[in-house]
Amino acid sequence: MNLAERITTDPDICHGKPCIRGLRYPVETLLELLSSGMTIEEILADYEDLEREDILAALSFAARLSQVKRLEPLPA
Repeated sequence: MNLAERITTDPDICHGKPCIRGLRYPVETLLELLSSGMTIEEILADYEDLEREDILAALSFAARLSQVKRLEPLPA
């Protein structure tokens, strides 16, 4: 899956947050819906302009963001 086709950033859309195909659906919103227990089918029913591949791209995007080598605490 090519994330560049599904996940876009534009400073004029949602303050530059990663969104689905420039549709003003931030990736974080889809992740919050999924983490609240909504199924992909329920999200697609509520947001008719989204596609299943959009939600899978959001999950893949989040997985890539979580692949860090290690976390360093910030100095106080």
